[in-house]
Amino acid sequence: MNTLLKANNISKNYGDLKVLDKISLKVEEKEIVTIVGPSGAGKTTLLNILGTLDDPNPDNETSLIIDGKDVTKMTEKSMAKFRNDNIGFIFQFHELLPEFSALENVCIPSWLNKKNVNVKAKAKDLLSSMGVIDKINHKPNELSGGERQRVAVARALINRPKIIFADEPSGNLDSDNANQLHNIFFDLRNELNCSFVIVTHNNHLAKRADRIINLKDGQIN
Repeated sequence: MNTLLKANNISKNYGDLKVLDKISLKVEEKEIVTIVGPSGAGKTTLLNILGTLDDPNPDNETSLIIDGKDVTKMTEKSMAKFRNDNIGFIFQFHELLPEFSALENVCIPSWLNKKNVNVKAKAKDLLSSMGVIDKINHKPNELSGGERQRVAVARALINRPKIIFADEPSGNLDSDNANQLHNIFFDLRNELNCSFVIVTHNNHLAKRADRIINLKDGQIN
């Protein structure tokens, strides 16, 4: 199995508050990893740095290599393109744009990188696989919580990313919808050969993962 992501010596301070302290970890291809730990342990901060949404403290020993590329050495513009092409995100509050339909929300990442060839057809296929093809013209406020999160998953997949980062993706769902969403993650891993890094408080999901990373006081236990 090949290493898809390798983080070395990741630290993060906000003023005098040390949130992450010299974190190093790897994620293999087609691996589902969960990050668990108490509130305030630094889980979301770590996820945001691994997903290139936030920067670690500057340090010569720090690196973040994704698919063989050290993203800490990229310009902001290059990193934005790399992120859109190779990384997917699923958030607890779905972050769908309210003025757009489900179909349009899924298409947006491909429109941003100008991959307009058959985008709507790809988006419809994804929404169909998520079981919400009948909702393609609905706006987010016309969808249930479970439906919104399925649309968010489809959006995360539209550019066929190598790795998907999810922050409490089932945190706002009831147990039935949460279990359905978790099953989707494992099915997608097998179908698309992508990796997942998931911050969760859901013990059932954590135990199903290939590997659990326990974070406490900004360090891996």
